[in-house]
Amino acid sequence: MPTRSPPFALNRSQPELILNLGSCFAVLAIVAIVSYLLARERDSVEQSAIRASNNVVQLIESDILRNAELYDQSLKNLIWAVGRSELPTIPAAMRQRLLFNEAFVDRTRGDVLWLDKQGNVVGDSNSLAPRQANFGHTGVFQAHQQHANLGLLVGPLFKAKLGDMGWCISFSRRIDGPHGEFAGLAAGALRLSYFSELFRRLDIGAQSSINLLNTDGQLLAREPARPEDPQIGSDYSERPNFKRIISERSGSFTARSGSTHAKRIYTFARVADLPLVVLVMHSTDEVFQSWRRTATLVSVATGVLCIGILWLTLLLGRELRRRHEAEQSLATLAATDSLTGLANRRRLDQVLRHEWVHAQHNRQPLAVLMVDVDHFRAFNQRHGHAGGDHALREVANALKYCIRRPADLAARYGGEEFQVILPGTDMPGAMMLAERVRAKVQALAPFAGDENSVTVSVGVSVYTPGTQQTLAQVLSAADVALYRAKANGRNRVEGPIT
Repeated sequence: MPTRSPPFALNRSQPELILNLGSCFAVLAIVAIVSYLLARERDSVEQSAIRASNNVVQLIESDILRNAELYDQSLKNLIWAVGRSELPTIPAAMRQRLLFNEAFVDRTRGDVLWLDKQGNVVGDSNSLAPRQANFGHTGVFQAHQQHANLGLLVGPLFKAKLGDMGWCISFSRRIDGPHGEFAGLAAGALRLSYFSELFRRLDIGAQSSINLLNTDGQLLAREPARPEDPQIGSDYSERPNFKRIISERSGSFTARSGSTHAKRIYTFARVADLPLVVLVMHSTDEVFQSWRRTATLVSVATGVLCIGILWLTLLLGRELRRRHEAEQSLATLAATDSLTGLANRRRLDQVLRHEWVHAQHNRQPLAVLMVDVDHFRAFNQRHGHAGGDHALREVANALKYCIRRPADLAARYGGEEFQVILPGTDMPGAMMLAERVRAKVQALAPFAGDENSVTVSVGVSVYTPGTQQTLAQVLSAADVALYRAKANGRNRVEGPIT
């Protein structure tokens, strides 16, 4: 039997699919918009924290530069006074005021010393009688001694020998003799506690900190200073974050802390040409704490909204599906014979017209079988309408059993007549199937109390592509073949006369 064309199928209802796609798109759009807004708000919070940190850095940088200028001016004034020839003849009190101008020297910040070429203290801003100490062994003293053009030199971190000043950094300038030879040093010590007090007045958060480091990686000051935090003098020179700070000079970046491994926002700047770096470290947990609360609230609300949309979509989709199924059921009922379960006459006419056009368009054969139950009127009289209905149902089941291709259709034509449409089936195939139907019906068990089984007569007609046949002629030929089968003794299959 030749292969048949694919069966035509009922179009599936599209509203539910469109509804689901629309809802999914709406949910995705809502999530995308909310995510974008939250991300933009996060960036805004981060930029605000960086701007605030930059303001703090600039404020501290300005203060450090002002102190450096004051110390430099004090050192220059000291060098000028040391070079005056009349200095030894001036009374001690006046000489002290000349050497250490109180307009530049603030004792609360530190002191200024005049060292001779051996490193001994010969002038002291804090005492009319110089305190005794020698600094000839220090690196700063030796650097000025060996290099004449260092200018203002900011020394490394040191613990003050004189007085109770704690940790300090030094500012120093070389004193030259009449012929340019090394004659001593003008040096000032600045207490680092001054910066700690300055930092303490700036509230940047409990988990954040303000730091002052030198370019060698030594920590000079830090606030707030907790017991678990690095101590003054700690070395950061080998840490990746510090190396990045030194290479970039100023800016901001986010990275993990080398000690706590927590995320930090680093904002930093080099203090002019001085070997000092101001660093503000903000804890990201602290910076984004308020944003996280907002993001959580918005995310929960958005999630509830999206779930609500999807839930309503499911409910509406279920109702649409029920409606579609009801429509399909009604369509099926409208196309089904209630007694036999086969297609009814209305459905038969629709399919027949469709398959006729399809056969002509694709130049394929179309077979039609007319099936009639033999002696049905007499059977109906013997067994009543209930028995007749039962016989028709059995014949219909036999047709269903024999016709298994999806494109084939068996329908109740009227009364005890049935019609079978076989798309893409030539005459040998149609005759074979008709014989199978006849044999299947004959093999049915006899009705109770009846010696004869139910039989059928079958007339076969086939549309041959390329001929001038019409649909009416094909149907008429099948009907003629059926009557010929009845005339020739019934319970047989007849095709067209060749």
